[in-house]
Order: sequence, then structure tokens, then C-alpha cells
Amino acid sequence: MTTATTVTSIKDAIDFARDNNAVMADLKFMDFLGTWQHLTIPAHRLSEDLFEEGLGFDGSSLRAWQPIQASDMQVRPDHTTARMDPFCRESTVSFICNVFDPITGQPYSRDPRYIAQKAENYLKTTGIADTAYFGPEAEFFIFDDIRYSTATQHSFYKVDSVEGAWNTGRDEGPNLGYKPAHKGGYFPVAPNDSLHDLRTEMSMVLEACGIEVDVHHHEVATGGQSEIGIRFNSLVRMADDLQWFKYVIKNVARRHNKSVTFMPKPLHGDNGSGMHTHMSLWKGSQPLFAGEGYAGMSETGLQFIAGILHHARALIALTNPTTNSFKRLVPGYEAPIRLAYSSRNRSAAVRIPTYASSPKARRMEFRTPDATANGYLAFAAMLMAGLDGIEKQMDPGAPLDKDIYNLPPEELAKVPSAPANLEEALVALAEDHEFLLRGDVFTEDAIEAWITYKMENEVHPANLHPTPLEFAMYYDV
Repeated sequence: MTTATTVTSIKDAIDFARDNNAVMADLKFMDFLGTWQHLTIPAHRLSEDLFEEGLGFDGSSLRAWQPIQASDMQVRPDHTTARMDPFCRESTVSFICNVFDPITGQPYSRDPRYIAQKAENYLKTTGIADTAYFGPEAEFFIFDDIRYSTATQHSFYKVDSVEGAWNTGRDEGPNLGYKPAHKGGYFPVAPNDSLHDLRTEMSMVLEACGIEVDVHHHEVATGGQSEIGIRFNSLVRMADDLQWFKYVIKNVARRHNKSVTFMPKPLHGDNGSGMHTHMSLWKGSQPLFAGEGYAGMSETGLQFIAGILHHARALIALTNPTTNSFKRLVPGYEAPIRLAYSSRNRSAAVRIPTYASSPKARRMEFRTPDATANGYLAFAAMLMAGLDGIEKQMDPGAPLDKDIYNLPPEELAKVPSAPANLEEALVALAEDHEFLLRGDVFTEDAIEAWITYKMENEVHPANLHPTPLEFAMYYDV
């Protein structure tokens, strides 16, 4: 029987669907801003022609893509991505697709997956390495209720969780307590951790989809903050896995009448959710970041870190791409806002983990990103920044092995910081993106489209809308 891991040809993919009795085929693809989209066809329509010629769709109906006068686009399934969708009532095989221009027959320059593929290809052309491995840690909240509304005359949101510290006095008939305090969720056993079984189910579904789980646990914040760590993978495959990860987590939660958000800062006064991202370069079977330098790093690894830090303010426009992202990136909540590096120090933007001494485990961790990022774009941009550091032999300077949050003001002033808001990050990207254009990985068009959309549709509306907090502060002036 054909399995997902042995699908190496179009014939294998069609056999995989048949062997799993698929009646439908789901074609998933990533839009520019980071939302998974899909269309579904009967499985009997799977053919070599479909994989080679694709299926048409309206590209003007998706944000930041085609204008209406040039709306025709095409998705072509990648046969190697075959998986059975665990949430469809009828047996459904799923493929991740690339997006093409049907007129030219060329890949679409704003297709995030294509950008990630070009980044992997560029890496090989440099001769520095063959493979870039990524391991994101996407944190999330599991809520029992979420309501929000914004209109001309009102604006509000309200989230709730049976675990929320704010519910210790609620009449729950009976209230049994066992609610993690603010910053008290890392990581007590049940009954304080009421989500263990739910995370286990999520982990089992991930593994059934071929995504290996490393660990799961409650996270620091109250109100159901959680983390499920998954095994690292190469750039494009990891971005694929990240989409499957978010899809599985949300749908398993919905099975249990719960709601998951990857929003970085849904709760005021407690830790937000990040996506610490581990990275390493390999050439053949040789890990390139292991060496005799600081924290067991090689010169190549330290230069890669230097590139990340040098371009960090621009990178953050892609790794932390929402106005809410910057409500997490504030002092006092373990958020890595200072652009420094260290071993073991979680207050630095870049950390060199020291859990294991094996050269194969030597890697760097960029702690600033969050899971609102489009993984294809974010991982590609991080790789390009690190490669720029290697190619230009950048020096990361001295490590900062101190608690950055408690540095004297005169010392702290010397440590660069992340942008204060999305607008600052987008301006930094506009000023510093030449490194992304190498090898035609990103295009000027893609960068301009990203900045323009984010400014017009997120930054400016957020600046214009009154908030409930403003009424609390200013109504009775």
C-alpha cells in the first residue's frame, strides 16, 4: 500500500488516494498574507494532467493578489505533499499547491510557497550549505468563548476560559478552583492543567498526519496558553508542516467546542504567544553551526546570527506582521525585544540553546517571531538574512549574558531594540530589503505589495479606530 512518505511521483499520489479510498481531493494553497485557502474536487478527477496543468481560480478575490482585470490564476498540486485530511466526513486526500500564472505558465511571484522554494534554491547556489532546517515553537491559547465586534458606535472583545485566573470567583456550580494564576501556567500537572488530554489528542492527530511531535505542555499564561513542539524540517517542508499544525490544532479544539488563537497578545497583563524559531545549516551530513567558538558555535554560525541581528528590524515586518504582534513585544513578559544574542538567555532576541552537546544539535534560536507570520515568507526571509551575514562575514559582536530587563539604563541604551510597532517595522523593511532580492527570491513587487497592504489595511485602520481603553482613559476629561 502506498503511504504518504513514499509518494515520490504523480502515479504514487494517485495510488495513495485510491489506496486510502479517497472520494474527494482537497487542494490547499497559501495566500500572500498567510491564510490557508482550499478548493475541493472529486478524487476521480486526479490525473497526471491535473498535476501538470492545474486548476483555475479567481486570484482577484484574495487579499493583496491579482487585480480584477487579470484575475485568472491556477493551482497545481505538489504530489509529494499527499496526506489524508483527518477532519473531513468523507475520505479526503489533501495536497498543498503552488500558484501559477495561466497565461505565462510561470510560477506566481507573490506565491509564498514559491518564494520559499526560491530561497532553498538560492542557498544551494551559494555553495555555503545544502539544507536549512527550521524548528518553530508556535504557542497558542485555547479559549472556551470569544466574542468581538467593531462598528461606528462601539468596539469590544471578550475572551473566556474555564482556566482563567479571573474566574476564581465565578459561580460555576460548583467552581472547583484549579485555575493557573497570571504567569502561573508553566507547567503544573492536572487538575491545574485541564488541557492535557486535549493537547494529547492534538499531538496524536499531528502524528497521524506524519508530523512528529517532540513535546506538549501548558505555557506560562493563564487562560489556556499551550505549546506543542514539533520536529524540525527543511524550509519549505517546515512551512508546509506549520500550516498543517495550525489546521490540526484549531480543528481538534473545535471538536471539543473550544477555540484556538495564535494571536500574539489576546490577554492584557500576561505573557503573549511567540513562535521561537530554531535554525541550522547543513552541507551533506555535516552540521555547519557546530564549532569551537562561543557556546560551541562555528564562525559560520556566528556570522549567520550577525546577519539575523543586522536585518532584524526589517525581518520583523515579516516575522511579526500584525499590529497585535507589538503588544507582545514589550518588557516584562519574557518577550525578546532587544536585538542581542546569548546562550541560555531568554531575554535576548537570539539564543544559542545548550540543552545538548552534540554537534548535530547546535543551532540558533530567533525568539522574536510569532505565529501570525506567513511561515513561507518568514522562514525565507530569515534564511536570506543569515546568508547575508555569512556572505559578508559579519561579526555579531560580544554576547549579552545578562538579564537584559535589569540592565542599568546606560547599558540598556547601547542594545538595539525591535521596532515599537508595525509601522516602524514596515518602514525598516522598505529601507532594508536588498538582501531579500538576491537570487530573485523576493521581488520588489512582492515587498511593495506587502508593505502597501499592511499599511493601508492594518496600520492605518488600527490608528483610526477608538478603543475601549481610550474611553476608560479619556471620556471624562
